[in-house]
Amino acid sequence: MPTIQLKNINKTYSKGTNQVVVHNNFNLKIQSGEFVALMGASGLGKSTLLHLMGGLDKPTSGDVIIADQCINRLSESQLSQWRSENIGFVFQSHHLLPVLTALANVELPLALTPLNKKQRQQHAATALALVNMSDRAKHFPKELSGGQEQRVAIARAIVSDAKILLCDEPTGNLDRNTADEILSLLAKLNSDFGKTIVMVTHDLKASQYASRVIDLEHYLQSKECMSSIDDNSTKNVITKIKVCEQQGVKA
Repeated sequence: MPTIQLKNINKTYSKGTNQVVVHNNFNLKIQSGEFVALMGASGLGKSTLLHLMGGLDKPTSGDVIIADQCINRLSESQLSQWRSENIGFVFQSHHLLPVLTALANVELPLALTPLNKKQRQQHAATALALVNMSDRAKHFPKELSGGQEQRVAIARAIVSDAKILLCDEPTGNLDRNTADEILSLLAKLNSDFGKTIVMVTHDLKASQYASRVIDLEHYLQSKECMSSIDDNSTKNVITKIKVCEQQGVKA
């Protein structure tokens, strides 16, 4: 079963008295271990898809199924816990807290876990080592270059051992050489550590690091996009969710 399934997704927003349709009957499968680049012109809903996959937004209708979990049917508290265990986000702006060191910034997502402080710091130190930032652990964001800040942001994304990384223009603010360093790091996390990565980018060169490139402008017209994912495994997931809801337990 795919790691990520978007099934019959419809997403609309209200803008004044108008309804803006972002996605209409959108379907997509992403397999475990893929590195997928989403490309296309602004306004096609690329970032919206990332937000749906990461549980930051919910579809107007349809289902978002991640590794056997229909996440749009979870409560807000369940969804928050699910995100902390399964998803790592990397944005164009690193969103590091300026008053915290690199180590403390990376440690932040672990606040929702049962780990004690020493364990959290050990995990954060390991994540910084994976992105070659151990020697900057005690530095504050203002003491780091743009590329170093993004490395710290990636360490924060993987510190909880998230299986899926969702990256929204992760190199958009970086020069070419620094961007290639960050992209090589993402490729390494994919190839060596099996992370499933979905990256939104406008950069054609960045897309070359991915194992699959989806040009949304063309994909939206494809049979794969418009065909409903209605297999037995998906039906089983929905049944499981409904049963768990009736029993009052987490799916």
